[in-house]
Amino acid sequence: MMMAMSCKDGKGGILDNGKYVRYTPEQVEALERLYHECPKPSSIRRQQLIRECPILSNIEPKQIKVWFQNRRCREKQRREASRLQGVNRKLSAMNKLLMEENDRLQKQVSHLVYENGFFRQHTPQNTTLPSKDTSCESVVTSHLTQNPPQDASPAGLLSIAEETLTEFLSKATGTAVEWVQMPGMKPGPDSIGIVAISHGCTGVAARACGLVSLEPSRVAEILKDRPSWYRDCRAVDVVNVLPTSNGGTIELLYMQLYAPTTLATARDFWLLRYTSATEDGSLVICERSLTNTQNGPSMPPVQNFVRAEMLPSGYLIRPCEGGGSIIHIVDHMNLEAWRVPEVLRPLYESPTVLAQKTTMMALRQLRQIALEASSSGSPNWGRRPAALRGLSQRLSRGFNEALNGFPDEGWSLMGNDGNEDVTILVNTSPEKLMGLNLSFGNGFTPVSNAVMCAKASMLLQNVPPALLLRFLREHRSEWADNNIDAYSAAAIKLGPCSVPGGRIGNYGGQVILPLAHTIEHEELLEVIKLEGVDHSPEDALMPRDMFLLQLCNGMDENAVGMCAELIFAPIDSSFADDAPLLPSGFRIIPLDSTKETSGTPNRTLDLASALEIGGSGNKLSNDQNTNNGTSRSVMTIAFEFAFESHMQESVATMSRQYVRSIISSVQRVALALSPSSHLNPNGTLQSPMGTPEAHTLARWISHSYRCYLGVELLKTGSHGNETVLKSLWHQSDAIMCCSLKAMPVFTFANQAGLDMLETTLVALQEISLEKILDEHGRKSLCSEFPQIMQQGFACLQGGICLSSMGRPVSYERAVAWKVLNEEENAHCICFMFINWSFV
Repeated sequence: MMMAMSCKDGKGGILDNGKYVRYTPEQVEALERLYHECPKPSSIRRQQLIRECPILSNIEPKQIKVWFQNRRCREKQRREASRLQGVNRKLSAMNKLLMEENDRLQKQVSHLVYENGFFRQHTPQNTTLPSKDTSCESVVTSHLTQNPPQDASPAGLLSIAEETLTEFLSKATGTAVEWVQMPGMKPGPDSIGIVAISHGCTGVAARACGLVSLEPSRVAEILKDRPSWYRDCRAVDVVNVLPTSNGGTIELLYMQLYAPTTLATARDFWLLRYTSATEDGSLVICERSLTNTQNGPSMPPVQNFVRAEMLPSGYLIRPCEGGGSIIHIVDHMNLEAWRVPEVLRPLYESPTVLAQKTTMMALRQLRQIALEASSSGSPNWGRRPAALRGLSQRLSRGFNEALNGFPDEGWSLMGNDGNEDVTILVNTSPEKLMGLNLSFGNGFTPVSNAVMCAKASMLLQNVPPALLLRFLREHRSEWADNNIDAYSAAAIKLGPCSVPGGRIGNYGGQVILPLAHTIEHEELLEVIKLEGVDHSPEDALMPRDMFLLQLCNGMDENAVGMCAELIFAPIDSSFADDAPLLPSGFRIIPLDSTKETSGTPNRTLDLASALEIGGSGNKLSNDQNTNNGTSRSVMTIAFEFAFESHMQESVATMSRQYVRSIISSVQRVALALSPSSHLNPNGTLQSPMGTPEAHTLARWISHSYRCYLGVELLKTGSHGNETVLKSLWHQSDAIMCCSLKAMPVFTFANQAGLDMLETTLVALQEISLEKILDEHGRKSLCSEFPQIMQQGFACLQGGICLSSMGRPVSYERAVAWKVLNEEENAHCICFMFINWSFV
């Protein structure tokens, strides 16, 4: 047998038969140091390394290349192993949670079966005996029956606290409440957690179980700071703190919640919070309202607030093997729904809304902070994630303060003009409102010494909030007034300015610059750049471009009970941290979240529904009744303006007219987005898609494809009564038409095309072809365009394009062909993107 010969040169490298190198510890140390500086050096760089590091001079450049390749491979393997270990830990924890949930459900089933059998055996016919109620109301009642009212002494408070702890745990891990799975929520390793809502108990309740990679003490710290993650929470004041003999803490809290709309009153709570540790190392934070029935300390009613009740709720935080925490969250409230207008009661009676706004928001905040702690990404726009979260919080809080208009923040009601559709509030203490020093680093000091808010609410029928929000976000020109935008920016940045007239000038298109987003992309923080166009000479001080800081959330149509918000505020181009924010915007709240909707997940202008309904008058009436019963929402609009006190009347008139014009614009857009707007009373299509022109265009598209490519575009042989337009609409590939202009814009798209572009038929014509193609796609199209015009068609390679929301879309290949009209003249260019999907 041949033995491998080895030799050692004078420089320390050991070569085995010329096939590989055994590096000395000094050489490995040098290579590791170089690897951390540059993990993938070029050939020139490797030769330079050999020259700069004498200890490596005996090693061939090829061997160094192999070492770096192996080192990168080992690094990749280590990362993958670490990732798989993390996934395994998460799956193990989720499995534990699911097994506990399964045990709880089995206990609940056994309990119900026993009660049912007992009831059948001991209930005579036509006689009704009171059965044991497993709802949370019965649990509270039983405790109050067994225990007399406590006093306000530390011992009495501890008794209330321990009672609260028992009731909370019975909801979190027991069967005190009948829980049903949250609509649309599926547990899994990548889900937010296991989310359930109450069924048939007093008030509304929601429960969630999840896993986060934070230690229990850190989780408790975050959850206790409720205003930092619960956007509806205005303040939590700790009135008193009492240590307990078992090492726990009792706190008396006063909490205020914002009203979500102008049609309701804000809520407040007088609470006891009990924090303690269990024998297994878990932390428990439980809360409940202190009421007169407990004979504990009381809090008198507060003006402008309705006193609501929190039933035993809280957080169970258990340490997880391998690090992190398993969290059980229970929120249970009685929000006094009878004290709001009847149209808003579903909002206060829906456990789904409570789960979305409170329970799931707590889990999302924990996951977001855990992700930020584990990632080492570079700051976005020079700001750390915590700073960006702070900006989002300031926008949301400023909008809520303006919407509620509390007198303790300086707001006062201004007389109306005879119509009560728009409410005007004035605040003469803007420095208190914004909590900032109104001075800027650009040399200007604004002289605006007051803030005005114009607000209104309107009821919407059969318009998905997420769809309407996307339209308002993407097509600002449809509802905004450029002059008002310019005035708002000038009022807080440049000092003296007059009420907007016709001289401020115009703004061009808007550019959306992403700033930050949450893990599930349910909330976006972005900067909106409004590009300036030709100011008049007297506006020389005005910048050519204007910037808005914008918060957008609730764009997922599948999220049941989620409200949609678009909140923005003008900012200076320097984007200073201490710049004041005057937020304005929209909030759209679904009112029928208690019922499960059966609409399509990606409803746009709903041409598909119109086509399907057209064949059956009975189906039309049933669907319309269903939609009308499950898709009501209330939109609240609030706009703030800084002004000088002597201009109050003029600004009030301007703001009132502006909000009314926005209401008219929103009504027009909502009518266009409503599926029923495209139907005649007899259930047939009407303008625009029901016109003969639409059917003609579909026929031209199909005929031109057959002429140029020699095959049929649509398979309609087996459905003779199916129109060409209907077949085109239901085609699985994205089909869209572009105008033959210097700057081509889309004029038509089928359902798949609208889904791919993430837009609607109303907004389609504002999207240019250049906007959705990347650089490679634009070059490819430019090279193939002469062939399309001469030969009539061209096949394009697969690639990446962008939706109107900026999301990347991959497609396997694309076909472009010239669409001819009856006179054989080119009418437009049609594109078909085959096998597309979001990346």
